[in-house]
Amino acid sequence: MRRADTPGESVTETHPLDRYVSVLDATLEYARERDYAGPDYGDGMSSKLLAAVPIENRWLNLAVQEVVKRAPMNVRPLLRVEHRRNYKGVALFSMANLNYHVLSTTDRTPTPDFDPLVEAEHLVEWLLDEQCTGYSGFCGGHRHEIQHMHCKGVPNDADIVSTTYAVKALLRAARVDGGDQRYAAIARSATWFLIEDLNYREVPEGAKIDYHMNHPEDSYTLNAAALGAQMLVDLYEYFGDEQLRDRATKILDHVAAQQTDLGGWPYRIPADASHLSMDNHHNGFIIESFQRYRDVIDADRYAETLDSALEFYRTELFEPNGAPNFDERNAYPRDIHASTQGLLVFTREGDLEFAERILQWVLENLQVLEGQFYYRKYRFHTKRVTLMRWCQAWMAYALSEFLLASETPLEAELDRSGRSRVDIGRSAPDDD
Repeated sequence: MRRADTPGESVTETHPLDRYVSVLDATLEYARERDYAGPDYGDGMSSKLLAAVPIENRWLNLAVQEVVKRAPMNVRPLLRVEHRRNYKGVALFSMANLNYHVLSTTDRTPTPDFDPLVEAEHLVEWLLDEQCTGYSGFCGGHRHEIQHMHCKGVPNDADIVSTTYAVKALLRAARVDGGDQRYAAIARSATWFLIEDLNYREVPEGAKIDYHMNHPEDSYTLNAAALGAQMLVDLYEYFGDEQLRDRATKILDHVAAQQTDLGGWPYRIPADASHLSMDNHHNGFIIESFQRYRDVIDADRYAETLDSALEFYRTELFEPNGAPNFDERNAYPRDIHASTQGLLVFTREGDLEFAERILQWVLENLQVLEGQFYYRKYRFHTKRVTLMRWCQAWMAYALSEFLLASETPLEAELDRSGRSRVDIGRSAPDDD
């Protein structure tokens, strides 16, 4: 990136690591100092005041949950919302630490004052300790209550989105030199959670799975299905099991068939089953899933789907300066999760210049202190709350992926399978 402070001033080029590794270090430090626990997007049911109410009422639960989520200021301290670790957030932090471990082996990166590899291993062990129980295979969930319109979710409710990122973290930890192969074996068992518990079933356009056990039967969540397919692709890359590839293909065939003429996907089908339209970060999840399939299995099968999706994503869901739009109709609120997912998508696509524009927008608009980020920027105000998963974990993971991809090929490039140097040095075991 070329910069000049004033017109006509000479410009110099600096490497992305020189510009941003301190941000990654500070982001991880923020999380470590708080033991990776903090407020989360949908944590209103963790209110100690609500827990003290002597009656159980769905509408009261919904009111508290949504006020905590949507109030223009952070009301969690007033309602005494308990801070917890988020399952998916811990998976993201573990991968960010693994990536930082790789970066710390390069000459350009100063030696961190902690051991990111040890930190990652502690977090992966926590994922194992806190996995949901009573299911057909390894799985995870948010670990706090969530009030849905039709029922109340409990901490042991597992979902495919949380499980996908936990599996990704376990496989990466297994690939580190000296990594525990128990991690990979446990991750593989998540296949049975997807097939048995989430009702994998073939349909005329491919195959479908449920988002979680409490999902309403009259709608279907597309990004969750795509992430489930991405999990199968990750497992196929490690184990080489053709059934994993075939099931991933069928799920993505169905998702591809739901793509709109604009190139994006609604949050659910039918589209009117959700208040969300073709929002930013959920479309990013779907695109990244097709990217993973392309990079690991087949570059041609979804080429047209992916080309159309990337065009929609870049032109409709981001501004030229890297600012994220909320969906295809609304610019605001501009959400940090949208930015971090865009950073991941364009990094994987090899468009590091646009990825850096997104990163620069975040640093200029949502970073309050180096390594601490706010949740959302509205047209006339900023939601000044730092969510541990939504802000910090996603930023740490996305920034670490960008920095790895920005390194020279001899140091830490991302290859076509999406593996970084953290994967190199351990080949996948034979299928058993």
